[in-house]
Amino acid sequence: MSSLTPELLDRIRSRAAGYDRDNVFFTEDLDELRAAGYLAPRSLLETARDQRLLAAYAPATALGINMHLVWTGVARVLSERGDHSLDWVLKDAEAGELFAFGNSEGGNDLVLWDSLTTADAVDGGFAFTGTKIFTSLAPAWTRLGIFGKQSDGPEGPRLVHGFLTRETAATPVEGVTTLDDWDTLGMRATQSNTTRLDHALVATDHVTRFLPVGPNADPFVFGIFANFLLLIGSVYAGIADRALELGVEAAQKRTSLKNGGATYAQDPDIRWRLADAALALDALRPDLETLTADVDNLVNHGGDWFRYLTGAKHRATETARYVVDQAMRVAGGGGYRSASELARLQRDVLAGIYHPSDTESLHSTVATNLLGPLS
Repeated sequence: MSSLTPELLDRIRSRAAGYDRDNVFFTEDLDELRAAGYLAPRSLLETARDQRLLAAYAPATALGINMHLVWTGVARVLSERGDHSLDWVLKDAEAGELFAFGNSEGGNDLVLWDSLTTADAVDGGFAFTGTKIFTSLAPAWTRLGIFGKQSDGPEGPRLVHGFLTRETAATPVEGVTTLDDWDTLGMRATQSNTTRLDHALVATDHVTRFLPVGPNADPFVFGIFANFLLLIGSVYAGIADRALELGVEAAQKRTSLKNGGATYAQDPDIRWRLADAALALDALRPDLETLTADVDNLVNHGGDWFRYLTGAKHRATETARYVVDQAMRVAGGGGYRSASELARLQRDVLAGIYHPSDTESLHSTVATNLLGPLS
């Protein structure tokens, strides 16, 4: 049973506009979600359903929490496949620790296949130096997943993955500086500030993976892609769910002088527009839920997995943008006011185009799956 009770969701929705307006972190939401047990590990299918629901009430809160749930999902993927190297992540999450992502780097369009951050072997672990962007949950994490490149690895350059730790959100960590630089168009409550690393130490017992530079199908990488892409897709599907609701409400409230005072719900063009949005949205549930269930059930799609996962995220984010746009058109000028929930959803949904995988790499992935690599 989901921990997202109607009362909790209503409180979360009531705060969303204020977080957005004031450009502040969703502290109260996080406190309530933690108290409700929402940070605890669970199946990917359950998590995706929860995240879609939460996003319909507060998109930025859902997107921020996503990063924690991705890491617990990675740990589950590995454990269920016989790799227990991240079982400690599951235990920490059960105990209330908050995990965040510190992987993205400005100018690194290879994403997980290479890194601009350096990772140097030192006594007690690895020292990381570099700049990470889009660090969602920056004000609150107690465990930050990062990676960097060790240029002098035993067999040449390699990528080193691990987790920084801090006792509380307010505890300084040597070599870690969080900038106060998150001032974006949408998804403002995530407070995904830039994180600067200057010989930040990841202890040996929290170094989780050594991987070669370049693409690979290591289960750790699969776990990141599977959880990140499917949960991102679920968040944007939730935005679309809410936008469609608001579009229907607007059609039932707005009246047309041209049509003798009838509501827009009686206008054939408006009816077609909402129906078309619903048809597009209806396709997302079987797409996302089939793939999340396949991850849970250890279905082996082999080399097709990355095509399916990147495609699902792409379809979800693009469909969400379309549904929000249709709802805005139905709502008319009132939806364009800054205080409008639809206007906030329109700003939030645009963030979907910036999450990996972008449309260029997506199409490259699918083309390679179909045709083989470029010669």
